[in-house]
Amino acid sequence: MKLQLSLLIAILFAVLAPPVWAAEEHDHEHEQDQEHDHDHDHEHEHEQEHDHEHGVAPAAAGGNGPHRLPDGSVFLPMPAQHQLGLRTMPVAAGSHPRSFELNGRVVMDPNAGGRVQAMVAGRLTPGPQGLPLPGQAVKKGEVLAYVTPEAGGKARSLAESRLQRLRELADTVPHKVIEEAEAAVANEQLRAPVDGVIASANVVSGQVVDAREILFEIVDPGRLMVEALAFDLALANSITAAAIAVGEQQVPLQLAGVAHSLREQALPLMFRGAAGAAALPLAIGQPVRVFVQTRDVIEGIRVPVAALVKNPANQTIVWVKVAPEQFVPHTVTSAPLDGTHVAVSSGLEPGDRVVVRAATLLNQVR
Repeated sequence: MKLQLSLLIAILFAVLAPPVWAAEEHDHEHEQDQEHDHDHDHEHEHEQEHDHEHGVAPAAAGGNGPHRLPDGSVFLPMPAQHQLGLRTMPVAAGSHPRSFELNGRVVMDPNAGGRVQAMVAGRLTPGPQGLPLPGQAVKKGEVLAYVTPEAGGKARSLAESRLQRLRELADTVPHKVIEEAEAAVANEQLRAPVDGVIASANVVSGQVVDAREILFEIVDPGRLMVEALAFDLALANSITAAAIAVGEQQVPLQLAGVAHSLREQALPLMFRGAAGAAALPLAIGQPVRVFVQTRDVIEGIRVPVAALVKNPANQTIVWVKVAPEQFVPHTVTSAPLDGTHVAVSSGLEPGDRVVVRAATLLNQVR
């Protein structure tokens, strides 16, 4: 009886023991998972503390940074506006003279500049002060260089021999003949025709030059001129004002003359700096854009050229401020005025606040 009872207990123990062991193993695995999660949370907190110590700002939640809205407008917070240097201005409608843009280039004023050319062929030698360099100031009549005619030829030896014989016969030979002989062997002096600075110098010591070859160009930087080309004589006769744009600076010009002879199917127009205006900060031959105003009048809103940008469709747009931190693009059509401003004929309303500075940076926000 005791043996049977012992076997029964052993069988019951064998049947009930595995679930207990499985439960214990499950509890042990659960405790390990909790410890792993606790370690992960601790590592995450450590990373956040590390980022905070190194100045890494957490990602903005809620879209508070500059971004493009679904309707195409841009949200730009006030701090970002100050960083970009963004500026706006209200616009108003008005009447403006119709303007046209002409291609031009800077030329020398014929009354304030000159060229130095050799009259005879020969070898070039420096003047008393050496050969002048580009940009060097010179005075009228200053000797720039010498040209020794017929360098290395037999004719010069014969001319020198003739001069020597004439000087021996000075009592019987007219003085004029002796002067002509001296001129034939003398070095030609190349002198500055006007006061100014050397614009170009195409010489080196010992250079062999030909007659009528241009060696120096001298200009007065304060009296440069601009030559523009027009293809309509009526336009040339209706010009009331003109200007060129040098960077963001507008330089006024004064019409000096209109040619009545075509050159390459165009009429040359000559302009000089307006009275009282600063000297043109330009160089001889530099291409420029000349904006001329006529007697015709157009209606539009005057805005700076810096306000115009292009959208992805290559349309001209301006950005209008509709809220303290929201800007909306407006497609516009415009016409040039004076090189630094345009007249917008459509796309804007009087009173709109247009972005006039940092518009290109605002246009890049996505």
